[in-house]
Amino acid sequence: MKKVMSKGKFERMNKLSNDQNIIDALALDQRGSLVKGMKTASEKYGKLFSMKMVYDFKEIVSEILSPLSSAVLLDEQMGFKGIQAKDKDTGLIMSYEKTGYDADTPGRLPSLIPDQSAQIMVEKGADALKVLVYYNPNDPDEINDVKKAFAQKYGTEGLAAETPTFFEIVTYDDRYDSKSLDFAKIKPDLVLQSMMEFTKEKYHIDVLKMEIPFNPTYVKEWADGGDYAYTEDQAKGYLKELSDEASRPFIFLSAGVPTPVFQRELKLAGDAGAKFNGVLSGRATWLEGVDIYIRDGKDGLVDWLKRKGTKNVTELTQILSENATPWFEAYGGLDNIQVVDVSNIN
Repeated sequence: MKKVMSKGKFERMNKLSNDQNIIDALALDQRGSLVKGMKTASEKYGKLFSMKMVYDFKEIVSEILSPLSSAVLLDEQMGFKGIQAKDKDTGLIMSYEKTGYDADTPGRLPSLIPDQSAQIMVEKGADALKVLVYYNPNDPDEINDVKKAFAQKYGTEGLAAETPTFFEIVTYDDRYDSKSLDFAKIKPDLVLQSMMEFTKEKYHIDVLKMEIPFNPTYVKEWADGGDYAYTEDQAKGYLKELSDEASRPFIFLSAGVPTPVFQRELKLAGDAGAKFNGVLSGRATWLEGVDIYIRDGKDGLVDWLKRKGTKNVTELTQILSENATPWFEAYGGLDNIQVVDVSNIN
């Protein structure tokens, strides 16, 4: 069966992709974590923190790095200057979820920004929407049923607005610290089960933004002789399994790992034969710039971005060209997509 896609959604998917039809996107929608990092750096260098620092940081990074990316992910709350500064030919993905979650309510439940909608964001220039959902496949049904209904509502809203929906899944288990060896051991299964669920057609998700299905700290060959949870061959197997389960485009998130580690993970995915369709890389691309910005101001950040930040992006683009596959290959190729014009439906 052919994949049926509206003309608007198809055209926007192409705008979000580079000339190789790969999603080579920059994530700049961090909110709470970026504020926390900037406050820490401000204390370190004896500077007075203000929210203007966050707004200006996103503006500068977007202005310099967005021309090198096929799309940039930004939030309107703290990234409004970044949205204005992005390159006009670069696609815009807008965050639709509130930052963080209510720690007093079990299940890390997601919620949307109350004064936004898919249509409102499209009118503001969005080429795609993005939400983040914390998911543990082994949580009770009363928690996961809420998240599944949330995903369906979100996907259906994107369908009506002819706007691609990006769905980011971050796995967890409240019994373990996410950086622990115990969690590392169960992470491959959690990521795989999450893919198996949300790749289903009923959710109408267009791009799944997935974690690398292992913790690189605990790969035997990468662990410098410390504790390990898997061998590199096992890690390759998890990447291939994840790819085999996908019935729609999926990309990898960088999860804040150092740039060389993320690059190594993507090369391993290519070696494994995983048919991933790109990345949304955030902190791995620009995190070092936070400290430099607080210490040396705008000029220091601009200098760093033009040298190291640019190098991070261009190296990632090269790795993607050698290891990722065009987004439409997830549907069996361009010939297997039936584009329909629904713009006349009221």
